[in-house]
Amino acid sequence: MSPLAIFHGLAHDTYPSLLLSMLGVLSFTSSLKSQVRSFKASTWEDTITRISLWWEQARAVVVVPVFKFLVALCLIMSVMLFVEMMYMGVVVAYIKLFKRKPEKVYKWVAMEEDDVECGSESFPMVLVQIPMYNEKEVCEQSIAAACKISWPSNRIIIQVLDDSTDPASKELVKKECERWSKEGVNITFEIRDNRKGYKAGALREGMKHSYVKQCDYVAIFDADFQPEPDFLFRTVPFLIHNPKLALVQGRWEFVNAGQCMMTRLQEMSLSYHFMVEQQVGSSTFAFFGFNGTAGVWRISALNESGGWNDQTTVEDMDLAVRATLRGWKLLYLDDLKVKSELPCSFNALRSQQHRWTCGPANLFRKMAGKIIRSENVSLWKKLYMLYSFFFMRKLVAHVLSFCFYCVILPATVLFPEVTVPKWAAFYLPSLITLLIALGRLRSIHLLAFWVLFENAMSLVRTKALVMGLFETGRVQEWVVTEKLGDGLKTKLIAQAPEEHHVRFRDRVHLMELLVGVYLLFCGCYDIIYGKQTLFLYLLFQSMGFFVVGFGYVGKYVAASSS
Repeated sequence: MSPLAIFHGLAHDTYPSLLLSMLGVLSFTSSLKSQVRSFKASTWEDTITRISLWWEQARAVVVVPVFKFLVALCLIMSVMLFVEMMYMGVVVAYIKLFKRKPEKVYKWVAMEEDDVECGSESFPMVLVQIPMYNEKEVCEQSIAAACKISWPSNRIIIQVLDDSTDPASKELVKKECERWSKEGVNITFEIRDNRKGYKAGALREGMKHSYVKQCDYVAIFDADFQPEPDFLFRTVPFLIHNPKLALVQGRWEFVNAGQCMMTRLQEMSLSYHFMVEQQVGSSTFAFFGFNGTAGVWRISALNESGGWNDQTTVEDMDLAVRATLRGWKLLYLDDLKVKSELPCSFNALRSQQHRWTCGPANLFRKMAGKIIRSENVSLWKKLYMLYSFFFMRKLVAHVLSFCFYCVILPATVLFPEVTVPKWAAFYLPSLITLLIALGRLRSIHLLAFWVLFENAMSLVRTKALVMGLFETGRVQEWVVTEKLGDGLKTKLIAQAPEEHHVRFRDRVHLMELLVGVYLLFCGCYDIIYGKQTLFLYLLFQSMGFFVVGFGYVGKYVAASSS
């Protein structure tokens, strides 16, 4: 047999067997892959099943009970807040119904204005302090208003305390002081080489000047405040005839309340604060938080209480608390209105609200023990200061607004086992809102917008509250609120066409956006799976957080370049 024939024979026998072997290998490989995929699928399903079982157990044993506890806690705080507001409402109604004006409670004898021109020595010496920091937009009008106060010229000193770092602002304030000095006004221009203690530091340094020793009282006005000429005639007589009175304060009135939606909503909140909270504290326990301006202090009481202290960013409230612990009384006059300005920039409002919330929380941390141990304050007054003034109004009100209405209540749509009674979810907050609206009835049609805006702002306040209580982060941050003065409308009109050029990152607030996403998710979940109508509130509130988060609220006004 030839070699070629042998080769063909071998090939004929070998190829089929080789092919069969290859097919076997491929079949085994395919089978192995199928088994691996089956094993992986089985393992993945087992993992999902285990996670699902673990979540169900954790949900039943931990998550749901914790949420039920938090809901119960919030319900208790809601009732406490409602009772507190009803109590204040009853006190205000009593004051209005029985016309319990301060003139009927405290001795008040009118001073003869005819003696002003004669420079009567019977008039006490009054110091007027105007602290400023880069306030060129409002310095002229505030200095002018102070210089026009009706009082014997030889019995009043206007003291302008300028901490400005902007040379143009400092020069403008100096020239304004010189102008009024040439007109015969006893006005001084005081500066210092640092900003230690911010406003408290400036006021403290102002009290160290030798000419202050001859003064009996000190009136304080922030740079955007414009007192009426009769301001001292309406306040000083209370201090003269009531030796235990340390402070007489007036009410703020806002010249730009109608500037935009944000200023209208601010006016609603602050009107309630003055008409109800301040008036109730003054009428019942002769204690309230001094607002830092539009008030007259007895200098001896101020000094006896330790003077101005910069341990917190609310030096005004701090002084009011310390004076009260020394046995002094404070008086608030609701019908004495002093013109001022609301921030119309959202960033300015955020900074202001941070300071107004962080400061009181930090002060509560530092002063609670001293209030408890004080021997000059009655038990009921201590209870009012600790519970009503600090705990309920400065802590619970802010925590409840954010934690309950923006976190816990929305989460109940994800946990059907956790229920919130209708009276707590709707009726109680509605009554509280209506009580607050009574402070400014002309804006009652904006009530829904006010609720959404206040809830959105509660995030800023809650963060500030935590910083104040635990003394972390920006607890000592002091940002002077931007003021626009008489040039407000002109500046807004000039800036309006350029408003879209504001940098996007300067507008955006990430935390508000994240809360908005959370509320939107809860609202959509409630629509698809829920049996409640809570989605209506959740969707509208999420829009509120988105509007605030993207910065489309208030006005963006460029700083003056002059």
